[in-house]
Amino acid sequence: MTGYTMLRNGGVGNGGQTCMLRWSNRIRLTWLSFTLFIILVFFPLIAHYYLTTLDEADEAGKRIFGPRAGNELCEVKHVLDLCRIRESVSEELLQLEAKRQELNSEIAKLNLKIEACKKSIENAKQDLLQLKNVISQTEHSYKELMAQNQPKLSLPIRLLPEKDDAGLPPPKVIRGCRLHNCFDYSRCPLTSGFPVYVYDSDQFAFGSYVDPLVKQAFQATARANIYVTENADIACLYVILVGEMQEPVVLRPAELEKQLYSLPHWRTDGHNHVIINLSRKSDTQNLLYNVSTGRAMVAQSTFYAAQYRPGFDLVVSPLVHAMSEPNFMEIPPQVPVKRKYLFTFQGEKIESLRSSLQEARSFEEEMEGDPPADYDDRIIATLKAVQDSKLDQVLVEFTCKNQPKPSLPTEWALCGEREDRLELLKLSTFALIITPGDPHLVISSGCATRLFEALEVGAVPVVLGEQVQLPYHDMLQWNEAALVVPKPRVTEVHFLLRSLSDSDLLAMRRQGRFLWETYFSTADSIFNTVLAMIRTRIQIPAAPIREEAAAEIPHRSGKAAGTDPNMADNGDLDLGPVETEPPYASPKYLRNFTLTVTDFYRSWNSAPGPFHLFPHTPFDPVLPSEAKFLGSGTGFRPIGGGAGGSGKEFQAALGGNVPREQFTVVMLTYEREEVLMNSLERLNGLPYLNKVVVVWNSPKLPSEDLLWPDIGVPIMVVRTEKNSLNNRFLPWNEIETEAILSIDDDAHLRHDEIMFGFRVWREARDRIVGFPGRYHAWDIPHQSWLYNSNYSCELSMVLTGAAFFHKYYAYLYSYVMPQAIRDMVDEYINCEDIAMNFLVSHITRKPPIKVTSRWTFRCPGCPQALSHDDSHFHERHKCINFFVKVYGYMPLLYTQFRVDSVLFKTRLPHDKTKCFKFI
Repeated sequence: MTGYTMLRNGGVGNGGQTCMLRWSNRIRLTWLSFTLFIILVFFPLIAHYYLTTLDEADEAGKRIFGPRAGNELCEVKHVLDLCRIRESVSEELLQLEAKRQELNSEIAKLNLKIEACKKSIENAKQDLLQLKNVISQTEHSYKELMAQNQPKLSLPIRLLPEKDDAGLPPPKVIRGCRLHNCFDYSRCPLTSGFPVYVYDSDQFAFGSYVDPLVKQAFQATARANIYVTENADIACLYVILVGEMQEPVVLRPAELEKQLYSLPHWRTDGHNHVIINLSRKSDTQNLLYNVSTGRAMVAQSTFYAAQYRPGFDLVVSPLVHAMSEPNFMEIPPQVPVKRKYLFTFQGEKIESLRSSLQEARSFEEEMEGDPPADYDDRIIATLKAVQDSKLDQVLVEFTCKNQPKPSLPTEWALCGEREDRLELLKLSTFALIITPGDPHLVISSGCATRLFEALEVGAVPVVLGEQVQLPYHDMLQWNEAALVVPKPRVTEVHFLLRSLSDSDLLAMRRQGRFLWETYFSTADSIFNTVLAMIRTRIQIPAAPIREEAAAEIPHRSGKAAGTDPNMADNGDLDLGPVETEPPYASPKYLRNFTLTVTDFYRSWNSAPGPFHLFPHTPFDPVLPSEAKFLGSGTGFRPIGGGAGGSGKEFQAALGGNVPREQFTVVMLTYEREEVLMNSLERLNGLPYLNKVVVVWNSPKLPSEDLLWPDIGVPIMVVRTEKNSLNNRFLPWNEIETEAILSIDDDAHLRHDEIMFGFRVWREARDRIVGFPGRYHAWDIPHQSWLYNSNYSCELSMVLTGAAFFHKYYAYLYSYVMPQAIRDMVDEYINCEDIAMNFLVSHITRKPPIKVTSRWTFRCPGCPQALSHDDSHFHERHKCINFFVKVYGYMPLLYTQFRVDSVLFKTRLPHDKTKCFKFI
């Protein structure tokens, strides 16, 4: 029962439990569905009702959540902002759409224009092609015409004679030798370059007798001469030094003649040979007297009329400064014009004329006629009378206080030592030189020594005796530097000297100083003058002066140079025609072969004056870029605009008479790479710029990673041998233009200023034209010159840190100007600009030209330069006074002239309103 009951309960329990589960699940699903229905249906209805009720309870027309119109929704505060944004965006979209349509229309118009431009370009290309063809045909026709009128000439073939060729037949009388019958022109063609062979005196017997000092000086100058060659076979001229002989060596004439005839290239008669006998003392022997020199020229300081062959032999100056340069500190200034003594003379006559004529001399025995009267007694009486009259302070002494120097017969011997004679001449306005009483003595070493000393210290020589042949007399015009008075006019000498004006006297003194420095002062000047005289006689042009070879420093370029609007913007200024041509060089000098004929006397007698200092003297051969400098250009510009023309406007021409021209910028720098790069970039787009030459003055090379700017023209970086401010003015061979713009690496100039300066320089090519002006002033308390950089209406210098000048002056500064000036520039590392101003003013006798109102040109923020040193101005004071010593006077000239463009606006300080400018 129990088991049955349990089984039944268990069976019933399990089945009931399952049914209950199913029923329970159904109830759950139903409840869940009902609950969801209540939530999804009734809750929104209730919420809607509640919100509607709240909306109705609010003010009329202010329902918040009830159903509303679209415009009413925007009345909500935070929605209003969104609406305004939507409206603004809509308006902007409308505007952009309008602009888009406008741009589309403009694009369409531009496309039409582009098409029209393309067509015009094609037409222009066709026209250009036609013009090129016309130009090509015109050039071809021009070349044909030139070939017809100027046939092509080639250099003549040089035929060298045999070594044993005697050349021309001997003249009947050796004393009658002249160039046409004793000189072999075939060895010296015009294009030969005038090669000169110098014998080594030590290889011959007479060489051991030559004064060692003279021989050493001669060999040193021969080695440095540009004409000397070691190839004797091609030589045009052969030079041999035979004296001065050492004392007490006496070489017999026959022995010397034998040694001369044994020279390797003597060729039996010595044609094309020059025998040089230099004298250091007033009693130098007439070594070549009674020596048959054949057809060889003789150059010495003592000649008798019987041995001197005019136009063939050469009278040279004595060699006083053999191995030393002149000490400019000991040379007195050329002013004041009048000195303590009107004239002075010291000398003693050892032998009279009568006693000298009684001596037997082989050459004089051939002379005919009676000897002239001896005027020395009359000269002595006259000069003593002038001294006793006390009208002027005069010093004449006819008896030496000490033993007189040895001299030739009838010659007035020198008194005292050289230093004593110079001290007296420094106090003398004029120096009397009485020629020997023997009229057959053409020139003596004693007279030449007196002339040398007078010119050296600025005493104007007064030569009594017109028969004398002064050194280089056939080339130099001595009447510009000395007075040559016949002895019979000795009674009128005092009147003549007093009648000379101060200006004439100063001009003669200045010309004498020029002749002394150029032709007398050193062994180099004497040797160069001898060669130049012979070269000029046979009409061979001078060799082109050497240019400084530029050792380029490799550098990387390619950095795009920006254009500083402050530098390139000229505003309303139109400074000339726009240049589109690539860089081109100035024409070279083309008058080499005609110069020796057309400019003979101007080349040799050129005292300080426009273009006339050393233009073609032995020190300064023909310059390669001198054509436009001397002639200011030969360009011809046809006039237009009817009869007589109307002239070109300022903007249509560059000014001057050279139709086309460019300039070269020379920029000196020293280890300031950033400043240098900025300065170079400022030159980008500068018109008429040919090239930039950067003179790298530092031994340290530029940085390897330094990228140089590309400014549209070549930039040449030149390495120098040493750090010297003189390198600024070296005539680099890379400078191919006549115009040079010298500029510092920190100079800050606008393009319009540079262009205006270039235009002004083209109108005054012989002047320095620049921006910052300075002047010199006399310091009365200290009796010396001062350098002044204050603002002033007056100026006498233009700083070369921003200035134009002609390349001609670079040659003169580097090769002709006294070395003492360049040495002082190196010593102080200063004053090179002052030295250039001194040089140009000395040559032209004109002041520089200042353009614009600029007084400084430094860039703002640049590192300080040497000029900011405290000792800078003290050094410049010393430089000016030393340069005055070297030149002998103050060459700087004052000016208040300034050139401005009418388009520039100048602002003057209130204390400078009285300054005038010239427009």
